Amino acid sequence: MSTRSRALLAVAVVAAASAVPLSTGPAAAATPTADRQQQYAAASAEYGVPTVVLLGVSYLESRWDSNAGTPSTSGGYGPMHLTDARHVVSLPPRGHHDTDTEDPRGDDSRPARVPAPRSTTDPAPSTAALQTVDTAATLTGVSPDALRTDPALNIRGGAALLRAYQREVGGPIGTDTDPAAWYGAVARYSGADSADAAAAFADEVFTTIGAGESRVTDDGQRVTLAARAVRPDRSWLDRLGLRRLARPDGLECPRTISCEWIPAPYEAFGDGDYGNHDLSDRPARQKIEYIVIHDTEASWATTLQLVQDPTYVSWHYSLRSVDGHIAQHVRTKDVGWHAGNWYVNAKSIGLEHEGFAAQGTWYTEAMYRTSAELVRHLALRLGIPLDRQHIIGHDNVPGTVASTVRGMHWDPGPYWDWTHYFDLLHAPRLDTGTPATGLVRIDPDFATNQPAFTGCVTAGAPCPPRGSSAVVLRSAPAPDAPLVNDVALRPDGTPNTMEVSDHGARASAGQTYALAGRQGDWTAIWYLGQRAWFHNPASAPTASWTVGVVATPKPGKATIPVYGRAYPEQAAYPDGVPYQTISPLQYTLAAGQRYAVGAVLGGEYYRASTVDGSSPGDWTVIRGENRYAQIQFGHRIMYVDLADVRLLPSPVGAPR
Repeated sequence: MSTRSRALLAVAVVAAASAVPLSTGPAAAATPTADRQQQYAAASAEYGVPTVVLLGVSYLESRWDSNAGTPSTSGGYGPMHLTDARHVVSLPPRGHHDTDTEDPRGDDSRPARVPAPRSTTDPAPSTAALQTVDTAATLTGVSPDALRTDPALNIRGGAALLRAYQREVGGPIGTDTDPAAWYGAVARYSGADSADAAAAFADEVFTTIGAGESRVTDDGQRVTLAARAVRPDRSWLDRLGLRRLARPDGLECPRTISCEWIPAPYEAFGDGDYGNHDLSDRPARQKIEYIVIHDTEASWATTLQLVQDPTYVSWHYSLRSVDGHIAQHVRTKDVGWHAGNWYVNAKSIGLEHEGFAAQGTWYTEAMYRTSAELVRHLALRLGIPLDRQHIIGHDNVPGTVASTVRGMHWDPGPYWDWTHYFDLLHAPRLDTGTPATGLVRIDPDFATNQPAFTGCVTAGAPCPPRGSSAVVLRSAPAPDAPLVNDVALRPDGTPNTMEVSDHGARASAGQTYALAGRQGDWTAIWYLGQRAWFHNPASAPTASWTVGVVATPKPGKATIPVYGRAYPEQAAYPDGVPYQTISPLQYTLAAGQRYAVGAVLGGEYYRASTVDGSSPGDWTVIRGENRYAQIQFGHRIMYVDLADVRLLPSPVGAPR
């Protein structure tokens, strides 16, 4: 979705549960310590919260990271995700960096539908629900500013909140109490406004406690949660008095996550126009190949308002940041208008995650987990491979034709943690490659990989230090070499930039490319028709080696065209259905270059142009003789005509 006005940031925190007055707890400060593990232990002892409960809640909020004192996509700060909506509103205006002209429907046979930016204002939610930092400040005697920026104090604030919530439900307090009896307090901590969402959050916390975790945080602190078998007492949830969601037949979510049905409207509104999606019968009519990860660029409430507008566009699911709650809007059998490319829309499911790609905010662990559980459920049901050729970002979707490339969206952006997401998906990894096999999988360490992006807040200004899935690509193996050029984004041939929205010189975790050379600590890949270099030292590698299939031009072809959609030839179209031109993009693939193949696909075009399917050819899939190879050509996937290329196993002739 397109970037909205700064006014929407004021409501970036989800409308969560109504506030309940909290009792005050101990006011004495814990003894300061620089060791994060000891900080959790000290806060646990001070407020009488079992350490495993405190660690489990914090892990599900932030994975124990401090995120440099910057807010999450739902306005939470620090390891304990203390929310502070008023402070978020007071931040400087955010820069807008989209060159947005994307038509989310992306179908040339119909007029472009380019949604105008909205100034929708959310109803004011509960102040306390948005301002847990204020309650934590009252309970601890520490200022909100210190709670936001000091990890140790933030942990104390979270412990104080858990103690207060435990008192509300009448539960036992003390570090030696049974963690199972803290289920109600943990559910309350989620900020969820329904029993289903609160329970899903609490269940994930106790699953984490049962499995244990250990990791080094983004600021270099080793934290360990030793596995402990706990059978949570879910009866404590009843004391929160939260509403229970209706779960209608046909809701396409796993039973283990919180999900509700908020339908996107399908209706006509005059002059043959209609919205906000198209009916189909997938996968019986057409195989679903992709799941597309988006962020909303709006708050939860605004997102729901937009998807329920028949004149707007649509997607299949929305995911809430603070607790991972999901709303389904469009049946997976039907086609949403979300990815800016009709070929991809017709063969994909779209997930919108509450968040902002450009603002340097971070995505909560609760949302990552429910998103991964949903995607795994859908992928296994529909036979979609769990890899980066099929689970893609909106920023990986190609423009349909040359004129649309520049305006394509770039969410969820370089701060989405693809490596962690695929770990949560339990996706298989093929790590049997070597440099000789010739395929490179981008794989930086998210926490320590912090490219110097600009423009998160103000155009040209440095972004906050932030872990990233992206590696930066240069025109030569040197740190001061110019970035590579994306000719579609910068037709004058000048280098792309470090602006956070400028994805033309970066590759992302999980994406696979053909090796184009190695020199010292630098590795080159084939990228948009050129060699692109990234820093990949053996002591701290940012990529791994794998095997697979590559596409290269057939002998005798100096260059071949590259396409943004895999459409059939003109002869395949029946009478009355306008031919969709097979139009190449600005790029070419030259002899000697190789690109990793993600799939081989038949040419298809799903015809939909009327609300009732009455137009010639409507609600049918037009198939022809053309076949295509999907390749990782740049940051985005693209397609080449199978008649133009040879498909080879990656070790053949790989450069050394």
